[in-house]
Amino acid sequence: MISIENVKKIYSSIRGKVTAVDDVSIEINEGEIFGVIGYSGAGKSTLIRMLNGLELPTEGTVTVAGRQVSSIRGNELRKARQEISMIFQHFNLLWSRTVRENIAFPLEIAGIPKGQRQKRVAELIKLVGLDGREDAYPSQLSGGQKQRVGIARALANNPKVLLCDEATSALDPQTTDSILDLLVDINKRLGLTIVLITHEMHVIRKICHRVAVMEDGRVVETGPVLEVFKNPQQQITKRFVQQVTEPEETKETIEHLIEQYPQGTVVQLGFVGESAEQPIITNLIRKFDVTVNILQGKISQTQNGSYGTLFIHLDGNGTEVSNAIEFIRAQQVGVEVIKND
Repeated sequence: MISIENVKKIYSSIRGKVTAVDDVSIEINEGEIFGVIGYSGAGKSTLIRMLNGLELPTEGTVTVAGRQVSSIRGNELRKARQEISMIFQHFNLLWSRTVRENIAFPLEIAGIPKGQRQKRVAELIKLVGLDGREDAYPSQLSGGQKQRVGIARALANNPKVLLCDEATSALDPQTTDSILDLLVDINKRLGLTIVLITHEMHVIRKICHRVAVMEDGRVVETGPVLEVFKNPQQQITKRFVQQVTEPEETKETIEHLIEQYPQGTVVQLGFVGESAEQPIITNLIRKFDVTVNILQGKISQTQNGSYGTLFIHLDGNGTEVSNAIEFIRAQQVGVEVIKND
């Protein structure tokens, strides 16, 4: 569906040439939700803008839905863009138009007859959950509702690809989740290929099938989301994964657990994929003469499977505790001994 081959983007500035995207190659499958994650300045915004011709590569080729977007111009590019829609961080709605009129705008530009426009707009309003808000203006909508209008407008011309440029960054966590759920629903219903860029690993974790990690204009790591969570290779990827698996309060939690349990061993377990669904603790109690106390835990879902973190306290004979820990490791579970007495 999307092929990015050896793409480089160089800008000229008063300080000289700046390489925003540096020799990037990515293949994105039809019907896939593909995420690109990186911090500010990584090159992800420039990369996604090359997918619809808003930026042209200095070198390399970009092909979307059979069209080489990096080389077409004029009317052919306008036709290509009808199949490549985009939603933005700050919604980019027309403030003088109602919800209905905003959604109808691209259909007007495309010359769709009024009757067909009205029918399509009604379908989209229902799809994105804005029933009853058709005649509201953007100033009367919440952030989540504005983004739903943006999504409906982007879907008006039945695109094959939806690009999401930090589409949830301006939203609170609960609203972010509702918009991500909507994107997953649209992906499943319409078979739409979705490419999103973000600096939030929670977004990648929740909806993406695969992810590319960018740093200094390069893709430094790519793969299925669950595999990246399971075995991050690059230091920047590890930091992103820790956003979700080890939130800021984890350090405080560990310090509290060490104080609360001065005796015995406190262990942090990391579960990924099938290991998250195994009865590890039950088997541990049955096989070893140890006392197991579950202190804190969380299991989350990705599009490819489950992952989670669990803190447990083990008490008993030193040899039994050591054998128990080795047993856990043998079950393909990550083990980190936080405190051992």
